[in-house]
Amino acid sequence: MDPLLHAAASALASGNPLRALNCVALREDAPSLALRGIAMAQLGDLSQAQKLLKRAAAAFGSKHPMAHARCIVAQAEIAFVSRELGWSEKALAAARETLEQHGDALNAVHARHLQARKCLLLGQLRDAERALSGVRVETLPPPRRASHEMTVAGIAMLRLEIEEAQAAYTRAQAAARESGIPALQAEVAAAAQRLETPVARHVSREGARVMLLEDVRALLASDGVVVDACRRVVRRGRVVVPLASRPVLFALARALAEAWPQDVPRSVLLRAAFGARRADESHRARLRVEIGRLRQLLRPFADVRATSAGFALQPKPNGEVSVLTWPVEEEHGAVLAFLADGEAWSSSALALALGISQRTVQRSLDDLAAAGKVQWFGRARARRWTSSTVPGFTTTMLLPALLSGG
Repeated sequence: MDPLLHAAASALASGNPLRALNCVALREDAPSLALRGIAMAQLGDLSQAQKLLKRAAAAFGSKHPMAHARCIVAQAEIAFVSRELGWSEKALAAARETLEQHGDALNAVHARHLQARKCLLLGQLRDAERALSGVRVETLPPPRRASHEMTVAGIAMLRLEIEEAQAAYTRAQAAARESGIPALQAEVAAAAQRLETPVARHVSREGARVMLLEDVRALLASDGVVVDACRRVVRRGRVVVPLASRPVLFALARALAEAWPQDVPRSVLLRAAFGARRADESHRARLRVEIGRLRQLLRPFADVRATSAGFALQPKPNGEVSVLTWPVEEEHGAVLAFLADGEAWSSSALALALGISQRTVQRSLDDLAAAGKVQWFGRARARRWTSSTVPGFTTTMLLPALLSGG
């Protein structure tokens, strides 16, 4: 192997991109382009890194399938870091198969990790676990082992398996220290801190308080009725009533839960469900219909009884009623929470992660930008959005798989 290429590769493996660039900065051959691309990615210039890796992949072509596959994997990693979640999974899977066929087990495992991390971000837990299956962790070098354990910890957090997540983060921190790469150690430490960061706010008759993931697990394991504003479901134990597609019913359920054990006047319910400031007979008739629908859905564990002033929620048998919502609740809280991870997101990636239309996301981003809560850079398709200030909470409660068992 060319001594300069070997020196550059060794420098990148140890987390020293500047030393790598000293070796290959002026070279235009395919291996040098690939190494320069990886170095630029480590330095944070992701746009330039993508360009260099595309040139390298084209230069390698079909005559050098293993090198070409490595470039594809590197491009997928940059796309993931850039929150470009629309990259081709088929191309990554094909590159992984090529690497496995040619005996490059290390980079094949890295491709699996990338696929698993994307699935984890989208809340696709079974797909993430499938991507990690078959990986022999004990054979991995420390940096790859740390990445693997962080992904395992992320899956455990979404399943509310707190002890498993703590154990995985402990193993990741040990692997990061063994690697001797400061950036990796900082990344693992920041990820592990999520276990001590508020993920939700609990509203009950005793007041409101923020909750850690462990507190959420305890709440969901209790016998109380929980109106979950993060996932828009009402649940008691293992019985879950989804209301994400029925906003009127969810608004009524939340209003009743927040007032429990008191009743809610009809005028308040009309404002919560329909935004009606002045109610007429048609509004009152519609309210009776919607209350009847809600009563039917909640019949397994609660009743909605009429009172002289309005309606009240009554668990059956007796029990507590509470609301679980976001730590910082506002109109565009879901978008703001995803931006809180400190990464630069495209509007298309946010739409994919949140499961809503890109136009809706763009309107939310425009409103948040006008309020000074987010900022952007770049133009057209290259525009990226970041949070102006990083709130002290995680996106765990927003990911689609939470509370649904994956």
